[in-house]
Amino acid sequence: MGFRRRHSEEPRVDLTPMVDVVFLLLIFFMISTTFVETSGLTINLPKSSAQQIKKEQQEVRVYLRADGGIFLEQQAIELSDLIEKLQAYGDKAAETTFLLMADKDVKHGNVVQLMDSAKTAGFIKLAIATEKKK
Repeated sequence: MGFRRRHSEEPRVDLTPMVDVVFLLLIFFMISTTFVETSGLTINLPKSSAQQIKKEQQEVRVYLRADGGIFLEQQAIELSDLIEKLQAYGDKAAETTFLLMADKDVKHGNVVQLMDSAKTAGFIKLAIATEKKK
């Protein structure tokens, strides 16, 4: 008797479902990731048409809310404590950028007071954050 041998196919792995899953994961992470650098504090920055500067590697962020609250890197702080913390930077202050993020409704005197505190602590680079005009 002549039996025919069946040609068995070698098993193949279909990659299409795996590619679909990876693509869906990629879309999920792209949508769920936030790219905004604003903090959890609500600060209404004034509008400006000035050119955007590059982000410095070493910077100290100080937030000034409309009610006069001062925050150093997301932590509430009194002005006297802020001055002490700024003076603790010592020689690094000259290389570090003092980034002031003041609400647009803050009194001008409070802004000047914080800028003066930074100057007396030895900060040379001062940046004031604004939002881009539309």
